[in-house]
Amino acid sequence: MSTLDTPKRVAGKRVREQERRRQAILDAAFVQFTSEGFAATRLDAVADAAGVAKGTIYLFFKDKEDLFEKTVLAAIGPTLSNLDSVVARADLPFPQLLGQLSDLFRREILETKRREIVRLVIAEGARFPGIAEFYHREVISRGLSIIRKAAQRAQDNGELPSDALVRFPQLLFAPMLISIIWSCVFTQHEPLDVEGMLAAHRDLLLGVPHDGSAKP
Repeated sequence: MSTLDTPKRVAGKRVREQERRRQAILDAAFVQFTSEGFAATRLDAVADAAGVAKGTIYLFFKDKEDLFEKTVLAAIGPTLSNLDSVVARADLPFPQLLGQLSDLFRREILETKRREIVRLVIAEGARFPGIAEFYHREVISRGLSIIRKAAQRAQDNGELPSDALVRFPQLLFAPMLISIIWSCVFTQHEPLDVEGMLAAHRDLLLGVPHDGSAKP
């Protein structure tokens, strides 16, 4: 191997080490934010958990709010991409599409710690408007746009009884939000049949009778 390759190897190793430290910070920040909340999270604790000096955080992130935003994007971004991929399937009948979206929500949000991000935004968004604005811009607005596009296609194909979901794509997310709040607050008092509720909600959106059983 030529000695000319040595600087490239060194540079590549340095880039990988920087990415490793950045990812370690994001992982530690996710745990801190979702367990302690935004206000109570301390960058010292994030640094300790990540195994880096506190100053290292500032090599990658401007401040705590920037770290929070990047943490949310790292956690939720892949789910939004998967959501977009499902909706992009123009050949998929709308009832099946809704079923796949429900499965995606349960698998990637409700049954993971990502649900704690939603709870955090609800709990602290009013106190920290920047958090709410960011989450709406980067997550909510993107999700609504994706669903509105799918609903419009279904409406054009005659698969929806009205244009309600086109006008109010929030209707699709309403039971998902309820299930997150319920799982975080009320499950120990009264377990919720999330799958059954989402199936019933799909039937309501599609304008068909619901027989009380969950549908795929």
